[in-house]
Amino acid sequence: MKNKIGVYVCHCGGNISDVVDVNKVREEAEKIGGVAIAKHTIFACADSSQKEIAEDIKNLGLDGIVVASCSPKLHLFTFRAVAERAGLNPYNYVHANIREQSSWAHSDDKKGATEKAIALVRSAVERVSHSVAMEPVSISAKNITTVVGAGVAGMKAAIELADMGSQVYLIEKAHYVGGRTSQWGELFMPGETGKSVVSYLYQEVNKRQNINLFTGAELVSKKGSVGNFEIEVKITPRGIKKDADTSGLEKAIQVCPVEVSDGFNFGITKRKALMNYHPGQFPEIASIDAATCTQCGKCAEVSEAVDLNLEEERITLQTGSLMITTGFDPYEPEKSEFGYGDYDNVITLPQLERYLELNGQDLVVNGKKIRSMAYIYCVGSRQPEGENKYCSRYCCTSAVHSAIKVREKVPEMTVYHINRGIRTYGKQEVLYEKSSKNGDIYIQFNEDTFPEVSRNGKHTVVKVNDILTAGKELEIEPDLVVLVTGMIPRKDNAIGESLKIPRGRDKFYNEIHPKLRPVETTIDGVLIAGVCQGPKNITESVKSSLAAAAKTYSLLKREEITLEPIMATVDSEKCEACDKCTTACPFGAFEFIEENGKKVARVIESNCKGCGMCLPVCPTDAIELSGYTNTEIEGMIDALTESDY
Repeated sequence: MKNKIGVYVCHCGGNISDVVDVNKVREEAEKIGGVAIAKHTIFACADSSQKEIAEDIKNLGLDGIVVASCSPKLHLFTFRAVAERAGLNPYNYVHANIREQSSWAHSDDKKGATEKAIALVRSAVERVSHSVAMEPVSISAKNITTVVGAGVAGMKAAIELADMGSQVYLIEKAHYVGGRTSQWGELFMPGETGKSVVSYLYQEVNKRQNINLFTGAELVSKKGSVGNFEIEVKITPRGIKKDADTSGLEKAIQVCPVEVSDGFNFGITKRKALMNYHPGQFPEIASIDAATCTQCGKCAEVSEAVDLNLEEERITLQTGSLMITTGFDPYEPEKSEFGYGDYDNVITLPQLERYLELNGQDLVVNGKKIRSMAYIYCVGSRQPEGENKYCSRYCCTSAVHSAIKVREKVPEMTVYHINRGIRTYGKQEVLYEKSSKNGDIYIQFNEDTFPEVSRNGKHTVVKVNDILTAGKELEIEPDLVVLVTGMIPRKDNAIGESLKIPRGRDKFYNEIHPKLRPVETTIDGVLIAGVCQGPKNITESVKSSLAAAAKTYSLLKREEITLEPIMATVDSEKCEACDKCTTACPFGAFEFIEENGKKVARVIESNCKGCGMCLPVCPTDAIELSGYTNTEIEGMIDALTESDY
């Protein structure tokens, strides 16, 4: 028990003292056993107040302090640092929140708020009187990062990490890098092409000796913890021999009897099971699609470069952290959604982008020259019903930009934009202005009256109530209907399930806090960046990947990581190895060992987050949480029950 405790009650510039009688709180605190000094201060976080607290600790030999002020989310570490500077163990300091939990919560009851503040201070004093000195836990860490996903975000992060001195493993599930960006032609706003961006990044990756790129590779399992992960990677063979003569590959592709829809072109063309690379895909080497290949051997008969007997490989890598940049899938409309799948002149925006790349100086869809087109916005985004209630952010700008490109090919084109409000934010607004000056027609609907697409003889008809003309119903007969589809999370969530990455209501991966910790997950050492955490354009994806690169480098650069000592501990005498703690723990922080001839649970310190999920499920009460022991918590409860509040 401590008998030299200091209590400091903050006015918070009136946020607390306008409701709570802070002087009365101070007076009551003075009466508590073990309290050597109690003061009130206008701003406890001010430099002068911090200095005063530190001097009291030194001069009076305080063995514990309580600061009653605002939320510990703001100043917990501030006052821990004060204690440390004065020579007091920072974990012998306890924070009492009398702003959010008292003055703000009970602003209409000053007397009650004051009594509650006194109770909170009393319970904090009781807790600190039983607190023990703790030291942070240090673990070794490898300055190695594994980036999963070699799109633009992943490659940019790998390059930056390599330039900072980290070893990088860059893993891409496909046989080609570049992700979705390789499928796009001219990009907004810089005017570069997807191919040029991917080509530049791929060349930069190849220049760096400390980046190891694995294509056709998939992370299948993870062990260990931050700083010392062990991952297993499955590598699917490309089916092409290294350094072989590839001159016969074109003929080998021609003789391949398997023909399937080409996903790179969003199904508007066909490809073979032995497929050649598209412009914008790197490395520029053919590959075999193992999922559709029948192993007939015809390709191997005409090209010695083909090897159908290459086997899947499994490798184990040691890494300090994992960065997930796995991107997104474009929304695929349901059958008959705005006529999709019913009429051959209803396509998606990604399909239009590929038509623009594959066509010459005209726009031809299914053999018909297009001279009028209607975009229908927010297909798969901002849905009043369904999962995709979010805005996909890039779609409006992408549609407007494609309309500008269409007019460059076909100046006489008539273009309708049927939208729910255009969101070309930032500098992208100039594209909307250009589209308007080109003569594009903007029609706006709301969620109560969605457009209808039907067929009248040979003509496709779009009906819409235009709120810009007081709800007048308009009928349009365009040659082409383009559904402006949004972004959805990757359908294949194997990586997320393997790493236990939490997902939000929108099903994208969830960061801890969008502003304070925007690229970190609840799993230490596992970071997210790019579109896998939510819709972004290329610029925004790159910025988030740079943030993740900076964060992971700052974590690993010293090759040592300091962890909070607030974690679970197991009393091996009481433990019965029932395994309930393992089931309850969301972080995999328990393992079983033999101790004195008995199987008992042990806490893996580097995995434990101190969440306390394991405590209530232990039937023998063998687990305690350092910093929140039974003695401390029960003392706080007793102090609260003794109060009149």
